[in-house]
Amino acid sequence: MSETSGSDSADSTTATPKSAPVAKKVPFERTHHGHTFIDDYEWMREKESPEVIAHLEAENAWTSAQTAHLEGLQNSIFTEIKTRIKETDMSVPNRRGNYWYFSRTKAGLDYGISVRAPISGPDGWTPPEVGEEPLPCEEVVFDSNVAVEGQKFFSLGSFSLSDDGSRLLYGVDTTGDERYTLRVRDLATGDDLSDTIDGTFAGASLDPSGRFVFYTTVDDAWRPEKVWRHVVGTDSSDDVCIFHEPDERFFVGSGFSRSGRMMFVVTGSKTTTGYWSISADDLEAEPQEIWPRADGVEYNVEHAVIGGEDRFLITHNRNRADFELVDVPAADPTAPGRDVIAIGADSAVIAESGADSESVGVDDLRIEDVDAFADFIVLGYRRGGFARVGIIRLGDSSSPFGPLRELPFGQETGSLYLGSNPEFAQTSIRLHFTSMSTPAVIYSHSVPDGTDTVLKRQPVLGSVDLDDYTETLLWAKAEDGTDIPISVVFHKDLHRFDDHGGPASAKAGAGDGGDATNGGAASAKGEPAPLLLYGYGSYEASMDPYFSVSRLSLLDRGVVFAIAHVRGGGEMGRHWYDQGKTTAKKNTFTDFIDVARHLIDTGWTSPDRLVASGGSAGGLLMGAISNMAPELFAGISAEVPFVDALTSILMPELPLTVIEWEEWGDPLHDPEVYEYMRSYSPYENVTEAAYPKILAVTSLNDTRVLYVEPAKWVARLREVGADALLKTEMVAGHGGASGRYDAWREIAFEYAWILDVLGRSGVEIEA
Repeated sequence: MSETSGSDSADSTTATPKSAPVAKKVPFERTHHGHTFIDDYEWMREKESPEVIAHLEAENAWTSAQTAHLEGLQNSIFTEIKTRIKETDMSVPNRRGNYWYFSRTKAGLDYGISVRAPISGPDGWTPPEVGEEPLPCEEVVFDSNVAVEGQKFFSLGSFSLSDDGSRLLYGVDTTGDERYTLRVRDLATGDDLSDTIDGTFAGASLDPSGRFVFYTTVDDAWRPEKVWRHVVGTDSSDDVCIFHEPDERFFVGSGFSRSGRMMFVVTGSKTTTGYWSISADDLEAEPQEIWPRADGVEYNVEHAVIGGEDRFLITHNRNRADFELVDVPAADPTAPGRDVIAIGADSAVIAESGADSESVGVDDLRIEDVDAFADFIVLGYRRGGFARVGIIRLGDSSSPFGPLRELPFGQETGSLYLGSNPEFAQTSIRLHFTSMSTPAVIYSHSVPDGTDTVLKRQPVLGSVDLDDYTETLLWAKAEDGTDIPISVVFHKDLHRFDDHGGPASAKAGAGDGGDATNGGAASAKGEPAPLLLYGYGSYEASMDPYFSVSRLSLLDRGVVFAIAHVRGGGEMGRHWYDQGKTTAKKNTFTDFIDVARHLIDTGWTSPDRLVASGGSAGGLLMGAISNMAPELFAGISAEVPFVDALTSILMPELPLTVIEWEEWGDPLHDPEVYEYMRSYSPYENVTEAAYPKILAVTSLNDTRVLYVEPAKWVARLREVGADALLKTEMVAGHGGASGRYDAWREIAFEYAWILDVLGRSGVEIEA
């Protein structure tokens, strides 16, 4: 590599640079399937190179200089977030064994404090009322603020307790690379035992007795491949590998059932699952396969006790793309099973809404997960694009399953999820509900009598009036005729609606013109509004509507926020995912573009008032749409963006690559996939176009999307004259900064940039 400077910007990152960094070019040839690509910026992959670090620091200095005029706005947004969030707060206690466990946050501290209080007795299922002052019998289980001392980054990857509450297993990452060091704490003394296990993956667990630790380690490509058994009190060199997955397509993990009677080892690729079980009565036994692993078959297993018999509840897609649920004997899981809910039944689901109820066919459901309790099971599924929860009562062996009763939303849109419910014998379940305009509500649903008790509403402090915000669900027509849902939230003073659901008028601010500097509406009557459009569209991940305190800083400044539920996600069922992956991936990009055009054509916004945002695989979406339709957007914000997708997927030695072939295709061995990915990979398709303003945010220690991807992308964009900024967190991972105050500052930085692009940076509001 040449010894020339990686940048011609300022000599020191402490000085204000007078021009953007211009990265040197070192031509690197990559040839596959008869095609050669010249990559001028591949040299940036050398993470340990002082020249690379200097270039990233120069980019940070340039970004700081270009956003210096927004410092006051950043501080205002940070203050708004901080003012609206209850800094000294506590979670709702959850019973686990003989204790109620919950967490506290305190003003001025970045991290939560895990605490507990003893239960009143075996029948004590009502959580204690907790306030800002500790309960009389409260004790600290783990204080992350103490553990983080001396570190710039902190993340807990494992947190597991023995049934009797005497031991805690925890795993800590202090760099952001998602390698965790495991330790075991004696909670009677508060001291750590001698056990130390380095280099583990997230998700380790103690067995119910506290005698064994089960953990996972990764291979050179950062793929979790082995499950180990450790005896507490022994040296880790004596640990036993109980399972090894050699196939590079599969991740491996392990965990215990809610009943505590089974441990499961799980292997999963993007399309195939395998499960093995070990009875908690003999945790030194060999894992036993539940169903033979078959390509294309995905399934999940939950342990249940029905009619006094150990059973496995299995959700699977053997016969139905949107999954079905059966139960089989745990002693012989390949024996014929019983349908828990009958596929094809016209009235298998009872969906209640107030005093009314309706019957819904199972064919309308995308079954996602099942949770077993002593007397009932809880089903999580999607219907009509929303996450929902249903309950099935358990009977005896002759009549094991009652009907599936869906719990009502109580409003038109929103997301309902099962919360944390550790105890097998509990008779009530913890549920979470949220929507774009509804802060999260945590409540307890009593299964025997069907009553609900609100345990906590997400506090929103300051001068916020939640009645000021409203939400709606729109539909855009894709080019191929598919209807794409769009979740939208906005300040009610911004838009009223005509009969077609579009904006009919905007309430003016100080005068008829709607002065944008006074906190009123950004536009006069009938004018488009500034809008932030978010998208993801990969891995069957559903971007469900949710409430965000920080987002209020945008809404109060007249910005509409919308989520484009594009194909590649899971909102509308398995087919929604299948139509946005591998060689159908471009549907994700064209769906997002069609949503943007719909919002423009129906008067919601205009190209000069539209910013797009997405992260990780959603960052790939951002890079693709910037090449395909740059004229539709004023700005694009991309967080840890997967923008050099083809290069990464061609390198099996990189973290995650081989397992990703089932998501994107295998361009290394398949020339058709190579050409398809080459046609959309953002970095390779940068052209001489009038790009919108672009902000790319990344982290140096990210092991999922390497920093080099956005670094190369920004360098290439700058070649063609794009106004592109790169911000690299030098001590962080895929999720960015770890402390909550630093995380709020990151949000404030991004929002200030977005508001500036939208012409709303001068709006002042009351927090």
